[in-house]
Amino acid sequence: MSQAIAPYGTMTDRTVEAGRDVIAGRRRGLRSILPFAGPAIIASIAYVDPGNFATNIQAGARHGYMLLWVVLLANLIAMIFQALSARVGIVTNQSLASLCRQHFPRPVVFAMWLASEGAAMATDLAELVGAAIGLSLLTGMPMLPALLVAFAITLALLSLQSRGFRPLEVVIAGFVGVIGLGYLIELAIAPPDWGAFAFHTVVPRLDGADSVMLAVGIVGATVMPHAIYLHSGLTANRMPAATDAARRKVLRYSNREVFFALGIAGLVNMAMVAMAAVVFHQGHGEVAEIETAYRTLLPLMGVAAAGAFMASLLASGIASSVVGTIAGQAIMQDFVGFRIPLWARRMITMLPALVVVLAGTNATDALVGSQVVLSLVLPVPMIALLLLSGRADVMGSFVPRRAQRVIAWAATAVVMALNLILLLQTFGLDISLLTGD
Repeated sequence: MSQAIAPYGTMTDRTVEAGRDVIAGRRRGLRSILPFAGPAIIASIAYVDPGNFATNIQAGARHGYMLLWVVLLANLIAMIFQALSARVGIVTNQSLASLCRQHFPRPVVFAMWLASEGAAMATDLAELVGAAIGLSLLTGMPMLPALLVAFAITLALLSLQSRGFRPLEVVIAGFVGVIGLGYLIELAIAPPDWGAFAFHTVVPRLDGADSVMLAVGIVGATVMPHAIYLHSGLTANRMPAATDAARRKVLRYSNREVFFALGIAGLVNMAMVAMAAVVFHQGHGEVAEIETAYRTLLPLMGVAAAGAFMASLLASGIASSVVGTIAGQAIMQDFVGFRIPLWARRMITMLPALVVVLAGTNATDALVGSQVVLSLVLPVPMIALLLLSGRADVMGSFVPRRAQRVIAWAATAVVMALNLILLLQTFGLDISLLTGD
């Protein structure tokens, strides 16, 4: 197994033995889940990163519950592609980036790597700036020192890799728990209109150019390019499976974990929109920044709501920054066979966040813009994953069923259609017929 495929640690003998017991049918019940748990939890943090906070707060404040259907759609797309990425890793014992390098022409691979590095920069911008905002508001320190502290914390957490994969997975799971608990507190303090919540979750609607921009941003913040690449690397060679029957059993556990972990992430995102709709849409629709949201929450809903909001943001920024750095390192090595120390990569990818802070750029606008960049890059790993997973010479008998491939291609078409609408809008073309203006 190459280091690129297992970028943050190795499987312990004890866990491997437990996994073999499950595959052989000697371990059942809840204990059978633990040996396979981890990859989807790691990937799920990408779906509740600070970019989600920015886009979801703006969506709820400006449009109430209207864009909840976009959150649901984005989360379903995420489940499809994370499950497919995990499938590729389990079946081939290679990462998606490694397979791209093997099966695509070199110029295409190089272009894909450059696009992925751009996405990594955009990702890190959202994560570090989000963590810095949380630290700044909770402690009162200026943004630049807060950014440097967030950087130091992520470096310290990255050092957990030397102890194997479990410590880091446990820490990331803890951060996900903090984020989820924070929004349970928010919903308890400010319960949404559940009827409107349910209606807008299933009834698609866009209302003007701003809603299109936010819809694309929500997709970009939810379905993350680096998470698609990373998941295959996390599952490759993770649990030895010598036969097709064993691989099918590992796949079942993987699919269940994806459904659970990304289901939780999806509920958190919907809770973010609902909280913003309840607290800000009527009377505070101008709230568009995370800092303003915090300062508005404080007098309106009290210290508990504001504190839960900031604790969730801080946990999100730090955890997603750690995962983003690991993903970026794995992508670089598997695409171009080049590896640099994680601390050096952390320094390089921090530069856009540093520029945003030093230039005094509006942090929340930078977060939303970064998510649009991610959405524009997103079709690259999606199409690559669909092309490779549909090849019998790559997947053997594990090529997904035709219906599954059709659904996945349709999801890719939806993402590309949203991107096209955004580009038309960016170049000043009339999109009123598409948006309902």
